[in-house]
Amino acid sequence: MLRLNLLLALVLLGSCVWLIRTSHESRRLFVALERAQSESHELQIDFERLEVDKRAQATPLRVERLAREKLRMYGNSPTLTQYVSASASSPMVAPAAPSVAPPAAASGARP
Repeated sequence: MLRLNLLLALVLLGSCVWLIRTSHESRRLFVALERAQSESHELQIDFERLEVDKRAQATPLRVERLAREKLRMYGNSPTLTQYVSASASSPMVAPAAPSVAPPAAASGARP
């Protein structure tokens, strides 16, 4: 009987230690989960802010202004276009094109 009581006391003590260790581990994992969720939320906010900044930076007017100012790029027009033929060494100026677009291009239809 004494052996049985000692064995049961050891089993009870072992299960108490196991329960304490398991609850401590679950608390530690819960804190790590909360920390990861908080970091994920902060990263999501940063991502959304960067997406808004990217959209603001990539507006067509801003891109065109930067191309003109920094890169010295200008719009294509028939008066500025020069064609070079394979046989001639001097550039030829293109004839002036009509200012009205063809009906298919004006309506946005694809060929």
